[in-house]
Amino acid sequence: MNHNSFRSLGVALALTLGACGPGQNDDATGGAGGGGASGGAVGSGGQSPTGGAGGTPQETGGTSSGGGTPTGGAGTSGGTSSGSGSGAATGGGAGGAPSGDCTRELLDGLLDDYFAALAAGDPSSLPLAEGVKFTENAVQAEIGTTDFWMNAGQVKHSQRALDTVACSAGAQAVIPEAGRDLPVALRIKVDGSEITEIETIVVRPGDYTASFAVASDPAAIIAISDDIGWHDEVPESERATREELTSWIDKYFRAFPSGVCNVTGACKRLENGGGNFSCRTGASCSAGDPGSNGTFIPRVILADEVRGIAVGLTMFDFMTDGHLDMHMIKMSGGEVHAVHAILRDTNGVSGWE
Repeated sequence: MNHNSFRSLGVALALTLGACGPGQNDDATGGAGGGGASGGAVGSGGQSPTGGAGGTPQETGGTSSGGGTPTGGAGTSGGTSSGSGSGAATGGGAGGAPSGDCTRELLDGLLDDYFAALAAGDPSSLPLAEGVKFTENAVQAEIGTTDFWMNAGQVKHSQRALDTVACSAGAQAVIPEAGRDLPVALRIKVDGSEITEIETIVVRPGDYTASFAVASDPAAIIAISDDIGWHDEVPESERATREELTSWIDKYFRAFPSGVCNVTGACKRLENGGGNFSCRTGASCSAGDPGSNGTFIPRVILADEVRGIAVGLTMFDFMTDGHLDMHMIKMSGGEVHAVHAILRDTNGVSGWE
């Protein structure tokens, strides 16, 4: 087998973290995994979990530990934002939500506030909790002091998961730095309308060096977003439960590369915007649950039942030294329609150990 053939085989195997069938109040458990949340979506808002089957990690506070079910209150319905641009919130920034309530409007507004502060290079307008933890590319720092914070422009696109149970949000975005568009991942955790955790992944050219890596293509993230309909609300009759969304991501990581189940024939997988591979390429669908261990242990899993989006963060270390990785998927009608990953070299650390 020549070099190009070997590399193609590697791409087919490793770029298909496809989709497996039947997402932040805090960090999720690794290792044995905590109890998974369950229960169907209530109307168009979030819901309180009821316990569910084990194996799906849930966030448990600060560092990874324990893993009981989250207890966030039921969220109210939030308006949708467009699949491109900054994803405008309908809640008017962080305002409008009573103290202690975690709503879709609150989370969406805080993401808008974050991107606006980033473009201004000044985090002072953000409702940051005392002792807020901020990491960029697995390195803990004071928010506002990193090169990206000092040089980022206006967000050009964001696709978002709003998890009112975990009171957290995850986003994949395209943001310019010094005139060059970059793929960016963002996770925030909120407590009492204040941001307590901020995790970011910024991918510049050369930041992802796996032998099977493809070049980043931020423009493709934007170009395909309308077809996927990231921010479209899923009809209630086709809406996945929280347990289905979180279990999908959990199996996706733990059973890699044989946890790719229930994907549509049109499902495409992007990596930092590059690739545009079929979700099934080089993958298979193993029967049953992956158990408490597996290939990659998810650290955080978020779920947005209204939009049918699940987000998972893990350390992707297949044939590599380890890359910080955020995956986002779109599910409706029991099938996954898109899988997008943003990841970069971090030598096997996340900054949240």
